[in-house]
Amino acid sequence: MNIFPAIDLRNQKCVRLTKGKFSSEKVYNEDPIHQAEIFYKNGLKFLHIVDLDGALAGELKNLNIIKNIIKKFKLKVQVGGGIRNEESIKKLVDIGADKIILGTAAIKNDNFLKRICERYTNSIALALDVRSNKIAISGWTEQTDLDVVDYLEKVKNYGIARVIYTDINKDGTSEGPNFEDTYKLAERFNIPFVISGGISSIDDVNKLIKDKKIEGIIIGKAIYENKIDLSVLGKI
Repeated sequence: MNIFPAIDLRNQKCVRLTKGKFSSEKVYNEDPIHQAEIFYKNGLKFLHIVDLDGALAGELKNLNIIKNIIKKFKLKVQVGGGIRNEESIKKLVDIGADKIILGTAAIKNDNFLKRICERYTNSIALALDVRSNKIAISGWTEQTDLDVVDYLEKVKNYGIARVIYTDINKDGTSEGPNFEDTYKLAERFNIPFVISGGISSIDDVNKLIKDKKIEGIIIGKAIYENKIDLSVLGKI
């Protein structure tokens, strides 16, 4: 089980949103590089970074911060937000990102997803951000009618390294993740799944650890509001 503490970048700061709404933004650390250092010093080995500015703009906006984090700390970093073309993917690969997360670009053009997965073997993660089983894109601001199961059936053999499944209605709520839907998808598709959204306590983490079909878990607000002890996470 891989633990991914989350850093969401907005205006060069660490923030969290509730249910993907930018109006709910709350700043938790003015210095994201220092936040990454906190995670690293507590023994965590993975990191999930989302460039929220990039997600809205459709291009990377916080590349220098991401580059500095990767350079300074021995963390396996997965990066998403505003990655809509191969140029952005190459930039992240070149600075040492472990996984590149595609969302909007993959949903809008599954041929692009297929080509990139073939070119960057074991490096491409697929972000599925879902409301009521329908995929949302463009920083969660645009809701599609695309069913998550139908989409996965189409792309399941493309060579996706992992799927990051987020129930938007759970994200930032600390109400617990959507276990049921994530487990169903993990059972159905032979792709490693990472669960995201609504992690509220160490009990949620322990529950997921028992299920080997889930590769990892992304934790944000519960860490920043001290509902989960970082030193405990670092020992998992």
